Amino acid sequence: MWLVLKKKHIPWIVILTILLIDQVVKVLVKTNMTLGQSIPVFGDWFLIHFTENYGMAFGMEFSGDYGKLALSLFRIIAVLFIGWYIHRLVIKRAATGLIFCASMIMAGALGNIIDSAFYGLVFSESQFNQVASLFPEEGGYGAFLHGKVVDMLYFPVIKGTFPSWVPFWADQPFIFFRPVFNVADSAITTGVFILIIFQKRFFGSQSRRKDAAWQQISVARNDARSGADDGDEPISS
Repeated sequence: MWLVLKKKHIPWIVILTILLIDQVVKVLVKTNMTLGQSIPVFGDWFLIHFTENYGMAFGMEFSGDYGKLALSLFRIIAVLFIGWYIHRLVIKRAATGLIFCASMIMAGALGNIIDSAFYGLVFSESQFNQVASLFPEEGGYGAFLHGKVVDMLYFPVIKGTFPSWVPFWADQPFIFFRPVFNVADSAITTGVFILIIFQKRFFGSQSRRKDAAWQQISVARNDARSGADDGDEPISS
């Protein structure tokens, strides 16, 4: 019972913690930085670079009002499914790591859904020469589910130029890692990455639990049959 209780609390702790960090960072960036502004953290290797996008993780775009709405609805459906899946994992007493990773993925999806759903309603437009304000008198910059996702984590660790013999990109500048992302994106990526690495351990533990349960059921059935057979033997006088 204590094991189930502990597992039941894991999703709440993970999701609320990630959401809190994600939203606090986004609000601070949105209300203190102009669009395109950069703040060095570790030289040129790690920058807080404020940008926004209408689309998917790591700044990828999903253009058009209908595309934005479809993506937002897809995210909501995905979060509902992940929530149901986490609930099933807790009931089945799945591996703690599996519950943790699923909770990270759900938290990341929720973090970006909050941006898409509400930021257009509560923030003014971020501009290259003006900081956005929270709850502006004139209203927000967008409708429900049409807000922009705030990104700020930028790691241009390696900068250089492609060699002349590289097709299509010959002598073109390159940056690694180019995408700008946020805490929610990091949670999703980390959760998926850990799942891939430890999938045998996570899902193998579930298989072992099922095998052990079936073994216990089989033993119980055999004991019951043995008892019944013993009871059918005639009693000698």
